[in-house]
Amino acid sequence: MKKITASILLSFCFIQFSCQEDFLTTTDPTRIGRDLFYQNETQFNQALNGIYGQLQTITNSAYIQQEFMSDNTTLDFNPLDRGGAAGWEAFEFSTVNQGNGEISTLWNNHYATMYNINYALEKLAPSTVEATAKAAIEGQLKFLRAYHYFNLTRYFGDVVLATKTLTNPNESFDLVRSSQADVYKQIETDLADAVKLLPATYPASGKGKVTKGAAIALLGKVYLTRKNYAAASATLKDILSLGYSLNANYKDNFDPAKKNGPESIFEVQYQGGNDLGEQSNFVYVFAPRLSQGAVTGYANTTPSGRNIPTRDMINAYEAGDLRKDISLKTGYTLNGTFVGIPYINKYAYPHTISGRSDNNWPVLRYSDALLMLAESINESAGPTAEALGYVNAIRKRAGLADLAGLSKEGLRAAIMQERRVELAFENHRWFDLQRTMTPAELTAFMNAHGAREKANPTVSRGGIAFNALDYVYSDFEYYLPIPAPQILINNKLTQNPGYN
Repeated sequence: MKKITASILLSFCFIQFSCQEDFLTTTDPTRIGRDLFYQNETQFNQALNGIYGQLQTITNSAYIQQEFMSDNTTLDFNPLDRGGAAGWEAFEFSTVNQGNGEISTLWNNHYATMYNINYALEKLAPSTVEATAKAAIEGQLKFLRAYHYFNLTRYFGDVVLATKTLTNPNESFDLVRSSQADVYKQIETDLADAVKLLPATYPASGKGKVTKGAAIALLGKVYLTRKNYAAASATLKDILSLGYSLNANYKDNFDPAKKNGPESIFEVQYQGGNDLGEQSNFVYVFAPRLSQGAVTGYANTTPSGRNIPTRDMINAYEAGDLRKDISLKTGYTLNGTFVGIPYINKYAYPHTISGRSDNNWPVLRYSDALLMLAESINESAGPTAEALGYVNAIRKRAGLADLAGLSKEGLRAAIMQERRVELAFENHRWFDLQRTMTPAELTAFMNAHGAREKANPTVSRGGIAFNALDYVYSDFEYYLPIPAPQILINNKLTQNPGYN
């Protein structure tokens, strides 16, 4: 593949965009040849920082495939500009095809990162970096490789499995898709290694780096996805003794002034308030199109109106749930007039420079780990007091009453409900639906959601009728199509069924 066989210069060009938290402060290695660069701990950390930086690029648009594609969010429809109809809008309306540009970007960004990870691991193995530091670097690289492959295989099913760089570009034309079973085997191997190699904590200057807890939580999620409930339960219990805790205030998980707090297991680092290029902009992407500065705080802005909470999502909260007002608003006030277009509120915080917000993106939180642990216990042993206890701890923080007397099926449904509202707009919903439903079940679920949106759209369409194919979901859409350009480059790659 083009991206897999790209020069290491690709890696270096990404390093300059690495996060600017203390642990990501680096000199510029772009002036050093690759054969001279990987010589010491400092240089390996600089390369690693570039890989962390690539997470920003991937995370900036991950909502499209993980929230937008689900029943959680929709769009503030723009009847005057239909430029996104064949791209990002297709994920909302279930009209994605193999020529979709967002699919190619998704694939390419993950594999560009994978090349850099594999190259760094190859250079690290024979290096003379001190043993403890070397272990931590290796553990971070293996976690990140597992994280990317976990995303890829859930998006596409069978994918190209590359754990080493290619010495000749022509080799890329012989690559084929590996079975999902083999991909998961590699993911589990990498994460098991990462658990052994990574420290539980870092000094203050290392806040935001991948830790042992992150590797445990992600491995537990992998086991849960694979329905290996006993392994998921045993793994996730290991996180209980690592010092994580629920924030007393749910809002603290998203406050830029309280980044990487006690509930944070892993989050993608951003930094606003400067011109270093490390800022996030989620508030600008998610705010309603015509809200100007009512949400962003800066009047001369034109928000994108993407990822708008659906009526289904708004109605999913129980009465009195403290998380609702923190997570979303049902409208905004502009020039004294209330406009009833909902928006995500989790990432709407004051920032000092227009377009440069300071929010991190939560990937793994302790509440997620507790809900996964409760689910794995319930699936393997039934609705025990322990499983209920983990769910009720999260509900208590939300101001809700304890659950009691539930059957296994009842607790299963309750956990999915808690996951939806607790982790809303954090890019969990699509994968939760996918892993808990068969293709046929997911098809029926998404078509029912689509019918509700067609009958009563969350946001007005300005008189533009729905296309006949909008919200018509088929079971083959359980996975995304392999990007058409990749199959053109390498005709040994096969397309997912239904997309030919």
